[in-house]
Amino acid sequence: MKKTIPLAILAISFITIDSSAQIKVFRSAGGEVILSGANVQMMPLGADPATTNPVDLNTNARFTLYFHTQQLLNIDLNNKIGFYTGAAIRNVGLIQEDLYQYMGFTGIDNTHPNWNKNTKIKRRSYSLGFPLALKLGLLDKHYFLYAGGEYEWMFHYKQKLFIDDNKTKYTEWASDRVNHWMPSFFAGIQFPGGVNLKFKYYLKDFLNTDFQGVDFGENVDYSQFKSSGIWYISMAFVFDQKQMKKMLEAQQFDKLVYR
Repeated sequence: MKKTIPLAILAISFITIDSSAQIKVFRSAGGEVILSGANVQMMPLGADPATTNPVDLNTNARFTLYFHTQQLLNIDLNNKIGFYTGAAIRNVGLIQEDLYQYMGFTGIDNTHPNWNKNTKIKRRSYSLGFPLALKLGLLDKHYFLYAGGEYEWMFHYKQKLFIDDNKTKYTEWASDRVNHWMPSFFAGIQFPGGVNLKFKYYLKDFLNTDFQGVDFGENVDYSQFKSSGIWYISMAFVFDQKQMKKMLEAQQFDKLVYR
């Protein structure tokens, strides 16, 4: 019995060392190309909320290349399961295109010169996000599925109004026009070459319904917006330290060969 205990402790020690040796911790980085959509509903001007349903507003797909970047910390427990977290900066928002009276302006009626004019408003915010995701698949081959959640701080807001070939814009840091913190759920697939496809759905409306103020010279009350949910599909290029090192070495080799 006395001999068995030390042997058991030694065996457990070897198992612990072996399992810990399989854990890999490394950094990866990349950018995103984002195609987003939105579901925007608003109460018509002067309507009674008790007897009137919100109106579905027309929104356009939004395609953005700039500026998206992410720095991730990966923890692979073995070659089949792992996690990642980190930080990311993205450009997210929505495009609303409809008649002037459906832009959220208050205090206007059918005598307003722009009442029936087609109007477009682009609203976007840069966000700083903090993701946490589970990875499952062939991690050593960079081929896996992943899913998780993210919390994003909307730190810089911009809106643009397009009407009669004229453009007006407004920007603001930490704007009250949008919800400052946005939770989301995402899922995707990572391919061996570094290409990454992801779907993300925000669990909170983009616009802050408590905001009241002035947009483009008109009074606004965002409580009229009953929904301003956004989602997106993205294609990202994510590379870990080893992949980036190989690319840099190949680039240096090309310079030597073709100099």
